[in-house]
Amino acid sequence: MRKILLEGLLRRPVTDASPQPDDAELAALAARIDVAARRRLGRSLAIREVDAGSCNGCELEINALQNAVYDLEHYGLRFVASPRHADVLLVTGPVTKNMRTALERTYTAIPAPKFVIAVGDCAVSGGLFANSYACVGPVSAVLPVALTIPGCPPTPHALLKGLLTLLLG
Repeated sequence: MRKILLEGLLRRPVTDASPQPDDAELAALAARIDVAARRRLGRSLAIREVDAGSCNGCELEINALQNAVYDLEHYGLRFVASPRHADVLLVTGPVTKNMRTALERTYTAIPAPKFVIAVGDCAVSGGLFANSYACVGPVSAVLPVALTIPGCPPTPHALLKGLLTLLLG
């Protein structure tokens, strides 16, 4: 037992090192998003995320936006639990038959002006699940999509750039 404990203390961790983004670029990007949101909406941007049937790869990258590296709350962007408080509906995955009604109700509950962003290849085109019997299709088959962010999964930088494009466009 002692041998195992000593080996555990002397060896390096098996996990990968965290990515080190360009802090100046990230800060500038997030600051531009905050300014654009306040100009366009009069307040910070509230985001409601819905998984319409994805493999959760995109959700991992979306959750990374809230970690200590990206820290969206610091720049006035926040995720909300209720669609009634949201400005943006962030949808991941192809729309499955089981999630279609819930997605439509969520969209209806968001007050105007509202924007829909399709995140990831599955939400944009159906991805690997395009011909599945359980899928309705991409998000654009169900809701009016204002912006698509391709990638499998898209990086947090790509997500931030997409939000900025939405607010400035």
